[in-house]
This record gives sequence, structure tokens and C-alpha cells, in this order.
Amino acid sequence: MSRWLTHIAIALTVALSLGACSRMGLAYRNLDVIIPWTLSDYLDMNGEQKGWLDERLKEHLSWHCTTQLPGYLDWLDRLQTMIATNQVTDAGLQARAVEARQAIAESARQITPSAIELLQGLDDKQVAEMNDAFAKDQRKRQEQYLKPSLDQQIKDRAERMEKRLNDWLGPLTPSQKQRVAAWSKALGEQNTQWLANRAHWQKQFSAAVAQRQSPEFPQRIETLLVDRERLWTPAYREAFATTEAQARALFVDLMAESTPTQRQRLLTKIEGVRKDFSDLKCLKAAKG
Repeated sequence: MSRWLTHIAIALTVALSLGACSRMGLAYRNLDVIIPWTLSDYLDMNGEQKGWLDERLKEHLSWHCTTQLPGYLDWLDRLQTMIATNQVTDAGLQARAVEARQAIAESARQITPSAIELLQGLDDKQVAEMNDAFAKDQRKRQEQYLKPSLDQQIKDRAERMEKRLNDWLGPLTPSQKQRVAAWSKALGEQNTQWLANRAHWQKQFSAAVAQRQSPEFPQRIETLLVDRERLWTPAYREAFATTEAQARALFVDLMAESTPTQRQRLLTKIEGVRKDFSDLKCLKAAKG
């Protein structure tokens, strides 16, 4: 859901984190940048609602660019330093992940009042369409991630990760490929817990929107958007902690085995993301 620094979500691997960062830099005006769920995927807004939202987005983007982006540049600097000095450690990655989560929560908190106001203005037909879209989303992801056998899920997950890593590091060595395969196998049935938790969140969101005129609605939406972890299923909470630890271990090991060419490619890619951010007009205007 937070495709926003999304899920720069949790900086467990530079490949995953920078993937989100680069999408953000290249499509900064996209709605996904500043809200933790994609309205356009689930809501069919009328002209008046779209116009209202466009104006709100301009305000949020201005706030986001002038107050949040400088922190992202500092975050990228710390990431670059870890790689350039060959200090990619589990502790360092945990620190970057905490920083990323804090940044996500700050922006989610900032836009929550707008999300609440928009949701309170939905009619029953729009809410029904949103719920249908949630159901369609669940079916699509189950088809893609759960229908294949577990062995195939593990293979597909390894291939997706290898593709991301190839983009940021260049071709992996045979040893690195084996490490990625071992990482994917260790995650086992992670797809099951992830999708079950996603459906759990959507169910709670739908229930909240059904009561959108109640006095408790603003607080329920704030919890759903800002404090999502409080609503995780116990199984997913445990699975997520394991997933984080496995991803950190993977990246630490990959960097320990990385070649000078791979490290230089990664640093160059990070610098490209940094330049995308630095060149934004709103950031330059803020610096005056």
C-alpha cells in the first residue's frame, strides 16, 4: 500500500529501497508519492472530487518537497557512506529502516485530514465500487502469488529479487545468485501471510468507511493510514520481523561479496536518484 518511499518503505535492501526512490524521483507529481494508499486504484471520483483533490495535492506536494525532501537527501548520503566505506551492517540497515518508517509516518500523518475529508464525501455507490476494487485486487494477487506451487513461488521471488539487484548492482556472481536463492527459500510461505494481512487491512478499511459519518471515523482512518502496524495480524507481525531480518542478512552478504564494479555501479545509481531530488524546482525554491 505505501508505495510512497514504499514500501521507501523499509530500507532492508538497497535494491528495494532505491527502486522506490527512483520511481518517486521520476514521477514526483504522482499521487502515490505523498499518500500511503492509491486512491486512483480503488475510487472512481467525480469531477468535483478530482478538482478538490488536485488542489489539496498541490498543497501537500509543496509541504512535502520543502520540508521532507531535504531529509531524503541526507538519508541517501548516509546510505552512500555505508556503501563507499564498506560498512554495510545489520545495525546500519536497521537504522536506515527506522528513519524510512519515520519519514513515511510523517507524510501519512500530514495527508490524513485530506483523506478523511475525501472519504467522508463518498456516496454509497463509490464505496461499493471501492469494495469491489479491493476484492478484485485480492483475487489478482492470489492468482499471481498464491496459485503457483510453493516451489514456484520461491523461484519467482528469487527471480524478482535478482532482476532488481541486476539493475542496481549489475550481473550477479554465481555465489550471489545462490545467496538470493537461499534467501527466497528461507522466506517459505511469506506470500500467504502478506496477502492475508493485506486482506485484513482492506476489510478494516471498508468497515471504517461504511461508518464514515460516525464521530470515531477520523481516528479509525488515522490508525489505518499512520499506525498500520498496530492492526497487523499476529501471523504477519511475526512473518514481517523474519522478512526484515532475512532481507538485511541478504544485503549484508551480497555487499560483502560485491565486486568493485558492482559497488561503483550502485553508488552511481544512488547519485542519480540524489540528483533527481536535488534538481526539483520546489526544492531549489525552498533553498532560495
